[in-house]
Amino acid sequence: MRSTGFRRTFVALSVCSLALAASACGSGDDGSASGKTRITVNCEPPQSAKVDRGFFEQDVAAFEKQHPDIDVVAHDAFPCQDPKTFDAKLAGGQMEDVFYTYFTDARHVVDIHQAADLTPYLKELKSYDTLQKQLRDIYTVDGKVYGIPRTGYSMGLIYNRRLFRKAGLDPDKPPATWDEVRADAKRIAALGDGTVGYADYSAQNQGGWHFTAELYSQGGDVVSADGKQATIDTPEGHAVLQNLHDMRWADDSMGSKQLLVINDVQQMMGSGKLGMYLSAPDNIPILVKEKGGNYKDLALGPMPGGKGTLIGGDGYMFNKHDTPAQIRAGLQWLDHMFLTPGKGFLGDYARAKKANAPVGLPEPRLFTGAADARDQQAKKANANVPVENYRAFLDGNHGLQLKIEPPDAQQIYSVLDSAVSAVLTKKDADIDQLLKDASGKIDSILARG
Repeated sequence: MRSTGFRRTFVALSVCSLALAASACGSGDDGSASGKTRITVNCEPPQSAKVDRGFFEQDVAAFEKQHPDIDVVAHDAFPCQDPKTFDAKLAGGQMEDVFYTYFTDARHVVDIHQAADLTPYLKELKSYDTLQKQLRDIYTVDGKVYGIPRTGYSMGLIYNRRLFRKAGLDPDKPPATWDEVRADAKRIAALGDGTVGYADYSAQNQGGWHFTAELYSQGGDVVSADGKQATIDTPEGHAVLQNLHDMRWADDSMGSKQLLVINDVQQMMGSGKLGMYLSAPDNIPILVKEKGGNYKDLALGPMPGGKGTLIGGDGYMFNKHDTPAQIRAGLQWLDHMFLTPGKGFLGDYARAKKANAPVGLPEPRLFTGAADARDQQAKKANANVPVENYRAFLDGNHGLQLKIEPPDAQQIYSVLDSAVSAVLTKKDADIDQLLKDASGKIDSILARG
């Protein structure tokens, strides 16, 4: 699943219409006859997102001024990547020269032989060695590099500091274990007046997404290391469902309304009636700008359990038809736009602050070493949100294993949705049978893959 609102204000990433000829997107024609190398790219915000669109255009113009031999042609649309057209665009030769992907796309694009090997050209990307290795590895297959990470998120626990204080809990100490989550949720729910202690998703594949995150947090896995077998029918998988069942039925700390999706839970948190839910940092500005929340009341802790957390994010891959000149130009463009600390479309914090976009949210760090220090210094200098509310998240993430989503994630999440929804809507749900049934269905999905 992708996290919502992963950019500071709004990001809509482009899709080139299937009606366009292949030459309009990514044919490998570098336009050298005109004396310039031409690259098509996506990830341009639509005209409806005026601020971000303006920032993007400014950055492209600045890049072309610095590189007069490169012509960047950007495409916009929303959403950025439509699963219904993504494979068709790749197979039909209609994908942009430099194209956006989720982390979970990387292996698939390589497996169907649609990605250019960037390994011989990495010297063109000044920032490559400064990027987090675990993120670089997502786009590395059999020792070859096929993509570049651009941003990412990791799951944590969003909680309401005001409700914590009201329930007699320390707002500077979010629960570190699932037992503590359960105990704190029970105290918050006891406040009454429709207050819910803890909420979770259980529909539209989102329940399966959160089951995966909760399983990771307890040290479990959804599938085996070789990707061939389900590994949910385990003590860790049982603990996930048992905990949800007990909070729902024994403690009555999750409220009576279930089959919730992200918008429902965000509305509950924004209205001040929810104590905790799992999310990435990018939910915080949505809670404030769209759901009525207040930055000072919203805090973020690390994933309870202390073992691991689910990460996601995006990056860029290059069309297999790209010429060497286009690959070199595209890597230089990525450096300029996204991968220079404190600068560019995602990193110009001073510009974002002037536009009243939130600066200082604890997104997972893309860079390491001196590059990370420069980026964090620029962010801190322009922060306009209460960064102290996120300290527990930043500190706690250092000790967690960061794990991406499983293969065939959406199909697997659909299966796991049924298990999560069952324990939240049926008091007598048979957890052992639910896990056994789900495991068999996931094995079938993996076998087809």
